[in-house]
Amino acid sequence: MTEVTGPERATVRLRPLSMVPEGEDEVLVGDPETGLFVTIPKVGGVVIEALRRGATTAEAAAVAEEFAGQPVDVPSFVDTLRGLGFLDEGQQSEPVRSAPIQGKRWLSSVRQETVQPFFGRVAWSCYAACAVFALAAFVFRPGLFPDPSTDAFVVDDIGLGSLILVPLATVATAIHELGHWAAARSLGLRARFGVDRRMVFLLVFETDLTQLWTVPKRKRYGPLLAGLALDAVLLAVPLAVRLLIDTGVWSAPGLLDAVLATWIYVKLTAMLWQCMVFLRTDLYAVLVNALGCRNLWRVSTLMLRRAVHRLDAAGTAELADAHPADVRAGRWFRWVRFLGAVVTLAWAGVFLAPFAWEVLGWAADRLGDGPADGRFWWALLCTAVYLTPFILPAALSAREYARRLTARA
Repeated sequence: MTEVTGPERATVRLRPLSMVPEGEDEVLVGDPETGLFVTIPKVGGVVIEALRRGATTAEAAAVAEEFAGQPVDVPSFVDTLRGLGFLDEGQQSEPVRSAPIQGKRWLSSVRQETVQPFFGRVAWSCYAACAVFALAAFVFRPGLFPDPSTDAFVVDDIGLGSLILVPLATVATAIHELGHWAAARSLGLRARFGVDRRMVFLLVFETDLTQLWTVPKRKRYGPLLAGLALDAVLLAVPLAVRLLIDTGVWSAPGLLDAVLATWIYVKLTAMLWQCMVFLRTDLYAVLVNALGCRNLWRVSTLMLRRAVHRLDAAGTAELADAHPADVRAGRWFRWVRFLGAVVTLAWAGVFLAPFAWEVLGWAADRLGDGPADGRFWWALLCTAVYLTPFILPAALSAREYARRLTARA
């Protein structure tokens, strides 16, 4: 709360803000509770530090002027902090929504000391070894590479196999996201889970790691890569077992081999998805952190619009004020995004299309029997479960496009 006892004696109460140096001339300041972070000039950090010590606005202005070598408008800066919600004025703080469906609270139920051993140097060496082993297994034993037309189905009944794949994929995704959260807890940070949409994919689970901005850049990579690290383990272990089976060292039951093959298919498909930086995946976050970007996605969007002469005056002004790191990266990342549709189609063609072809062919045979046959309804159910995640995004995209056209009209 701001207490004014005179124009030169105003003191300002700030929320528990974090400040992390970003480069030589900037400071990343934000409120961990709300998940709102902004980059400000270094002199702004000097003002905040002075205000934290209980300095009046006049005293903070004097400190800032000494640092900058010129007068600093501290009252205006305080107004900016107020607009960002960084002043403690008795308001209720809630995390900023970053996904359409998202938890309202940060999760911190696991103790930091409990998960730290899983993200130390020894653990990361093991994760790297698992990734190298998986790659070597696919290179030197190509038969272990999953065939979606067969390995996606645990059982011979294609309809039942397609339904079993849904919970398997959900469990795999949950473990991946829990890896992000556990790694964040190893740094003493909190996270929350949400659901978003990417291109034609309706349900994309994500972990809000906004609080990573409270730690230095080099410490952010662990939580960002933790999901893929666990994926590497959960890919390498079944691959090692299948390697024993494939080489005749172990005669395992056929059902176990089928389950392992399906799990490998699920994990490899998901890991390759995470490599698609143009879909704001884990490696996109790693890229942004490494390049020191602030809003690469938005800036690259504006640059794409400018390239096709669809950028309006407001977008031009926004692009002119963009951070230099975003502009530098945006010059090439916009074309990565532009070509991303081709890469996504290739990924879908290799991993999803064969599976879809088998399911749809199986369904067509049974739907032709008519509703009087029980197989008709079973095929209809399986097909609906399979196609819904693809039909709904298309419908939502069409509705959004129609709304934009209506708004322009």
